[in-house]
Amino acid sequence: MATEPKAVINIADLALDHWKQGEFYEGADASFGARLGLTGLGISYNEVPSGKSSCPFHNHHVEDELFYVISGTGEYRFGDERHAIKAGDVLGAPAGGPETAHQIINTGMAPLVYLGISTMAKTEIVEYPDSGKFLAKTNRDGARTGRFRHMGRAENPLDYWDGEPGA
Repeated sequence: MATEPKAVINIADLALDHWKQGEFYEGADASFGARLGLTGLGISYNEVPSGKSSCPFHNHHVEDELFYVISGTGEYRFGDERHAIKAGDVLGAPAGGPETAHQIINTGMAPLVYLGISTMAKTEIVEYPDSGKFLAKTNRDGARTGRFRHMGRAENPLDYWDGEPGA
């Protein structure tokens, strides 16, 4: 049975998903926009340990993102620049090409805690400039079934007609 949306959620009541990937990526987070009844806006609470990042350097072609630093210090890698960040800072990550690629890194001694807020596009392309990957995905009404998701690299492009019957 679907849960009725809430008007108010307290961060302390969120069940965080703790994860780790390799030596550099780690976090504890929870997405809760849907719990507030939001359909076009995503929101997540994120805690990143010292010396770690919660995601690779990437840019979105469609979705805009905004981050609000609650506590801790770090570095905001944005395009070709790096910015020191601290509690109270608001970070923008507009849709675009590699010039808007972004990554938050905890360079402090305490956990870096922030909110991530984003538009929720039905179709999105994400690029990862450091690794040369891309992600093409659809998100139709939050459904996991019938959605499309493909991670790849541009080195092996296909001709438009490749594999088409009668072409």
